[in-house]
Amino acid sequence: MTIVVEPSGQACGAAVTGVDLTRSLDAVTVAAIRGAWLDHHVLSFPGQELTDDDLERFTLAFGGFGDDPFIAPIPGRDHVIAVERRADETAPLFAENWHSDWSFQDRPPAGTCLYGVTIPPTGGDTLFVNQHAALDAMPAGLRSRLEGMMAIHSARGGYAPDGTYGDADQATDRSMDIRPSDAATATQLHPLIRAHPETGQLGLFGCIGYIIGIEGLPDEAARELLFELYHWQIRDEFQYRHRWEPHMLVMWDNRSVLHRATGGYEGHARLLHRTTIAAG
Repeated sequence: MTIVVEPSGQACGAAVTGVDLTRSLDAVTVAAIRGAWLDHHVLSFPGQELTDDDLERFTLAFGGFGDDPFIAPIPGRDHVIAVERRADETAPLFAENWHSDWSFQDRPPAGTCLYGVTIPPTGGDTLFVNQHAALDAMPAGLRSRLEGMMAIHSARGGYAPDGTYGDADQATDRSMDIRPSDAATATQLHPLIRAHPETGQLGLFGCIGYIIGIEGLPDEAARELLFELYHWQIRDEFQYRHRWEPHMLVMWDNRSVLHRATGGYEGHARLLHRTTIAAG
C-alpha cells in the first residue's frame, strides 16, 4: 500500500490518501505514516468511514492508549471520548484555548486522533501552531530567557472543581461528560524548550493555561514571561487551519504543535470521536 502525502502549504499539516484505515496496516505503511506525521506534525485522512474498532486499531498501530483524565469515555469503550456539541447547546465552547493535550501529565501523550462523525456545514475548524517553527524563528533575546527554564504544568485551571469545566460548568447544558476533580490541582515540571522524543528536534512545549508558572521565578515575573512567550508562539505564520469533512480522521503530534477549537457552527450538531496515543 503506497500512501500519497499532500502538504497543506501552511506552517504544518498534510493530507494522506491511498490508504484504507478500515483494514489493519502493515509495518511498511505504518512506518510511512509515522514518517509523514513526524515531518508534518498534523495529518488528515479524508474519506475514511471508520468504526470505533477501526479508530482504536489505528491508534494502537502508533503506540498504546494514553490515559485520558477528567473526561468519561463513551459507553462500551475504555479509550474513546466523544467531543460533542448539540445544535441547541449554549455551554461555552470546549477546548477553545491553545494547549497541548494533557501536558500536565508526567508522560504527556505523543499524539491525539480525532475522527469526524457529524460535521457541521460551516465553522468548527481546528487551529494548530507549529512549535518547532516558533522556536526556530524566535528572537535570540527571548530564547535566551527560556533556555533551561522548567514550566509548572497543571490541569487546575480547567478541571479542578473551581476551574473552567468545574462545578459551575456542571450546571450548564454541556453534552460532553466532563468529570472535574481535586486531582487536577497536581503539578508537573517540563522544560519550556525540549527535544522531540523521536526526532530530537528542539521545540517549545506547552503554553500558558496548562502552564501555571516557571520554576524559580516569582509569580508576576513568570506570568510576564509566559504571556510574552504566548504571543510569540501563536503567531499567524506558525499556524495551520484545518477544515473538517465528514468521515475524516486527523492525527496530530502533541510534542510538536499546540491546537485549539473554533466555533461558528451555531444551530448545527457536531460530534467527533477521540483517542489518545501514549508517550513512546
